Amino acid sequence: MAQRPTLQDLALAAGVGVATVDRVVNRRANVSQRSIARVLEAARHLGYPLPDHAWEHEVTGKPKLALGFVLHKPSQAFYQQFDIEIRRACDAQTRAAITPHIEFSSSQAPDDFATVIRSAAATGKAVAATAINHPMMTRLVDELAGQGVPVFSLLNDFAGRAGAGYFGLDNIKVGRLAGWMMATQLQRPCRVAVMVGGARWHGQGLRETGFRTALREHGPQISVTDTSVNLETRQVTYEATLDLLQRHGDLAGIYVAGGGMEGAIAALREARPPGKVALIVNELTEDSRAALADRYVTMVIATPLQALCAALVETMTDAALGDGTVRHRTTVFEPQIYLPESV
Repeated sequence: MAQRPTLQDLALAAGVGVATVDRVVNRRANVSQRSIARVLEAARHLGYPLPDHAWEHEVTGKPKLALGFVLHKPSQAFYQQFDIEIRRACDAQTRAAITPHIEFSSSQAPDDFATVIRSAAATGKAVAATAINHPMMTRLVDELAGQGVPVFSLLNDFAGRAGAGYFGLDNIKVGRLAGWMMATQLQRPCRVAVMVGGARWHGQGLRETGFRTALREHGPQISVTDTSVNLETRQVTYEATLDLLQRHGDLAGIYVAGGGMEGAIAALREARPPGKVALIVNELTEDSRAALADRYVTMVIATPLQALCAALVETMTDAALGDGTVRHRTTVFEPQIYLPESV
């Protein structure tokens, strides 16, 4: 792991003394604007985490702006990358010096999501969150909108018309892509399974609908088992995959519509040879990339996080710096498709 840059590294990169760097980092007086600008630029270049952007407005004239973000599953590689891309998009914003406050829900319970969204709204001028569909979420988003804090839904449109907008994929389309690929791969009578995180993730329900619809159109000879709920966790997905393989000798495919794909990959590596079961998952991570290369995964359908975060931060900045009028905006991105020959 790369070491964090030191004050000496900053001083060398900025062409100033260590004492000057110390004054800038700790927001002390008696520093010229030229020196501040040099240190800030060196910090950005080296990836040195400054405590805030307190000097930014003074040097560039950009207003300071705090934005709140709520994610979940902090141990999953996809959400770790989401965190990184949000920070990059905030750093790249040219109209404001943005401080992102990124928090993770401790569970998928509505109370926990509500607690962390309230916390994000207490510090941010606008909030973007991943969350489940639940009446508590709708009431909370309505309440925050009344307080002048717009809330944007990420990946799963949990807020609906109460929210300021949705940023993510067309989930019906994602499911249809998975169903089409499954039918194309399995041109014979067989059985496949689909896994979702739970009934409260409506986006995954839409993916399941698209998946089943595409199979009826393109692979009517393929039957689908009852939906499996994996709670978006690796261990539950692992156990559910092994159970499906044991109960259905003709199981030829699995679509994991949400999180937890690592468990399905691990189970297939343990119980089946490569290519025996067509596995379709979402999001490209080290695990899914390796499984593609080893032919344990047939297709990965990924969210273009860089483009999503750039558009999201731009819209949140508009909302925070505007006149208080926020129009509901749905921004849908084209999924990225990865196949074994792509990696």
